[in-house]
Amino acid sequence: QVRLVESGGGSVQAGGSLRLSCTYSGYTYYMGWFRQAPGKEREGVAAIYTGSPYYADSMKGRVVITQDNAKNTVYLQMNSLKPEDTAMYYCAADLQGPLSPDGSKWDFKSWGRGTQVTVSS
Repeated sequence: QVRLVESGGGSVQAGGSLRLSCTYSGYTYYMGWFRQAPGKEREGVAAIYTGSPYYADSMKGRVVITQDNAKNTVYLQMNSLKPEDTAMYYCAADLQGPLSPDGSKWDFKSWGRGTQVTVSS
């Protein structure tokens, strides 16, 4: 079982940036970032495999996912943040199905506990 720990969340004003980190233990072959806002379903934001990223439509152009294998860490750089980006952000490992452009139904095996991102206007 892969263990995932997210960090880097916080409060930021609209237009600002944050970099989330996800440190993992164990072997993983596909990593992803998700978010879930209050009252909304969880949605995939970005995924990465062997250095190749995939972005869902929701934040495409405003986020960059990278992976540092030496540090067992995956990053999500988020720029030009908007109040509607306010959500709990989760890291996940080991993809179990296809990735859809809208970020729905992304299925991963292991999950972190999340880190809160709050964007104020």
